[in-house]
Amino acid sequence: MNPITKKFKSLVAATLLLVFTLLSNFASAAEYILDPDWPKPLPDGITWGQVPNVTIDQDGFIYAFHRADPPVLKFSPDGELVETFGAEWVSTPHGFRATPEGTMWATDYNRQTGHTITKFDTTGRILLRLGARGFAGVGPNTFDGPADVAQAENGNFFVADGHWNNRIVKFDKTGRYLMEWGQRGSAQGEFDLPHTIVIDRRGRVLVGDRSNHRIQIFDQDGGYITEWDQFGWPSGMFIDDNDILYVADYQSLRGVTYGSAEDGTVMGFIEGSEPEGVVVDAAGNVYTGEVTGGEGGAGSIMRKFIKQ
Repeated sequence: MNPITKKFKSLVAATLLLVFTLLSNFASAAEYILDPDWPKPLPDGITWGQVPNVTIDQDGFIYAFHRADPPVLKFSPDGELVETFGAEWVSTPHGFRATPEGTMWATDYNRQTGHTITKFDTTGRILLRLGARGFAGVGPNTFDGPADVAQAENGNFFVADGHWNNRIVKFDKTGRYLMEWGQRGSAQGEFDLPHTIVIDRRGRVLVGDRSNHRIQIFDQDGGYITEWDQFGWPSGMFIDDNDILYVADYQSLRGVTYGSAEDGTVMGFIEGSEPEGVVVDAAGNVYTGEVTGGEGGAGSIMRKFIKQ
């Protein structure tokens, strides 16, 4: 082959490879686009506080659990505020998660007037409450900084009693104490701030062990299965209908890492937010709640990222 022709073909191949790489990177970066017009401005008299968590109900309404009155803000899919509630039963909002039956759990981790978990319907009507306001403890019906709650299909629920107790507490659907596991540490089954908790379609309990920078996975009796460290410092987690796990990290990776909920394979990363909470709608759009600011803005806001 003519040396010039060979050199030309090599140059063309290298150029095509570069173009393909750039296009691939662009496609990956553009998989989610920030919607600057969501949510709509809040009405007079309501201002954003820190937003540690967000969730979604079975009708597609998006909820922000924020540290200002009223603490629960319910938004329509197009970003309009349609309802507020919760001021009478929470001091410092923290965990916030929908259940398989369509109700919701919220946690209050205020050291002076909190330490409770509350189950309610989508109008704010209280259905069940555990813990004693302002009383911290390690007993079967007391908490010390509860961070999150996840409910299984059979109604049993698991409390990440995380900020100061470092344990997972299991209850039946009526609120009867069943068991618990965990203590402070870094070994298997130990925790250093279990901050977020979800149950996957296999029935496994995934615990975001934030200050140990890992997700630990257990069966529903507390048996250790495995752990993942590829999702950063997990502050919030959500698993969508496609079995994709989304992990919010505002301290280390500063964004949302998503991947397989089955084996932990990382599939991508969403930047543009420094999130503590995350939820995903049926169309794959991602919503984040921010407590602190940073490069992405001043914080104390909810953001929507549209899936392309």
